[in-house]
Amino acid sequence: MSTDPTGPRAAALAGRVAIVTGAGRGIGRGYALRLARLGAAVAVVDRDLHSYAEFDAERELMTGAGTAAEIEEMGGRVLAVEADLGDEHSARRMVERVMDAWGRIDVCVCNAGGGTGALTENTASRLDLDQLATVHARNLLTTVNTCTPVAEVMRAQRSGKIVTVSSVSGLQPRPDGGYAHYAAAKAAVIMYTRCLAQELGPEGVTANVIAPGAIGTGRLLPKMRELGLDEVTRDVALRRLGTVEDCAGVLEFLATGLSDYVTGQVIRVDGGLLP
Repeated sequence: MSTDPTGPRAAALAGRVAIVTGAGRGIGRGYALRLARLGAAVAVVDRDLHSYAEFDAERELMTGAGTAAEIEEMGGRVLAVEADLGDEHSARRMVERVMDAWGRIDVCVCNAGGGTGALTENTASRLDLDQLATVHARNLLTTVNTCTPVAEVMRAQRSGKIVTVSSVSGLQPRPDGGYAHYAAAKAAVIMYTRCLAQELGPEGVTANVIAPGAIGTGRLLPKMRELGLDEVTRDVALRRLGTVEDCAGVLEFLATGLSDYVTGQVIRVDGGLLP
């Protein structure tokens, strides 16, 4: 599938409104750009809209002064919102800003999240409780705080698509049992989304999960190269890292009419990672 929609695909979301959280860099940026190319008006949301500046590789990917500027340069409609989604009031104000600007929400991508510490730390029997709380707040709480006001809007519309972002870590543990705090948080995102799907389905709203594997973002690729790409991809059937566009292609499916009869599902984007 082409990464630059043309023909009917380029208008698949014309007249629609999308929110993407954690859109300042990496996969979230890719999600926002893909939805804009499909014709959606996009609210680019991040705690720091210039977080890409922390990483050389992310800065090099940028064609403008941030994701929102890139969408403006391509002629898209965009709203840039800095918000701490760990705070329910901040999340609600963000949704209110989107409604004030465009009056509806058709797609919500809950991409904000992340882990802490080294992959081999925080095994299940040796959890740092402060890090456990931080990672659950960063992943599950931001998702809940975003989905709560968004669900109110979509209920009233009797339509909408919610896409949350988990990880293969939420589906299978590391062989050494490390990063258990992150795995537990991402597993919680999956079950929360499935509950949303059951609750909102009768009202015309779908809720699905994207679970990426090893994706070569500007932030992670240098670390993966240090570990050795052959080692990182050893258990991946396709023997390569995933790309941001691999994830964005799955989002395109879940955000458009192609997935109207799909809800409560988890789609792995992991190149065939062996358990």
